[in-house]
Amino acid sequence: MKKETVVVHSGGMDSSICLALAVKEFGCDRVVSLSFDYGQRHRVELEAAKKIALFFQVEHEVLPLEALPLIQQSSLTDKSLGIKKGLAGEPPNTMVLGRNGLFIHLAAIYAFSRGIHRIDLGVIGTEDGNSGYRDCSQEYIGLMEKVIRLDVDSDDFRIHTPLIRLTKLATLELAHSLSVLSYLLENTITCYEGVGRQGCLKCPSCVLRNQSLLQFAKAYPKVALPFQIEV
Repeated sequence: MKKETVVVHSGGMDSSICLALAVKEFGCDRVVSLSFDYGQRHRVELEAAKKIALFFQVEHEVLPLEALPLIQQSSLTDKSLGIKKGLAGEPPNTMVLGRNGLFIHLAAIYAFSRGIHRIDLGVIGTEDGNSGYRDCSQEYIGLMEKVIRLDVDSDDFRIHTPLIRLTKLATLELAHSLSVLSYLLENTITCYEGVGRQGCLKCPSCVLRNQSLLQFAKAYPKVALPFQIEV
């Protein structure tokens, strides 16, 4: 059966919501989950991606990128570095230089080689907590789409970013509307230290996630969550 999209799937909450949306749109037989092994300190997310892909009954593949930690420095690829949030106007040291662009390019080549003209990406460009991540903006994605269309010589190739204008709270609401919120909270890895469920409670990703979960719990007190929220 012809595939319709490749979802760049880290095993985290946002990319897993994208996977759920793609399955809702096309059906499980027409979606591919594609993960990247780039030496990330939270490499356990790859196991999460595999498990979640199996849950949604979609094809899952992992592409190795061993060279990425060798050519740039980030606390996500170097465990000797402590995780630090960037100062005003500066990116955090968790930023992996060029990572999203590289993922987009490789995912697009992979997709096009299989006759697929779309990739899905779970980037969020409007959240304050993502400040400094230059490769999560709508402008960046638009430029990448133009480059990809030139590369594959196809004006209809699309980079689909359904979450890009949402907040973290809105993504939780979306997951709830898709009836997958509890499952994804239990099984995704968002923590930079690779800790499941609530995570380490300290890294910027966990702080943002749990703040949003607290907002969600207050807004939807009747929705049962799989664990008690702490911030």
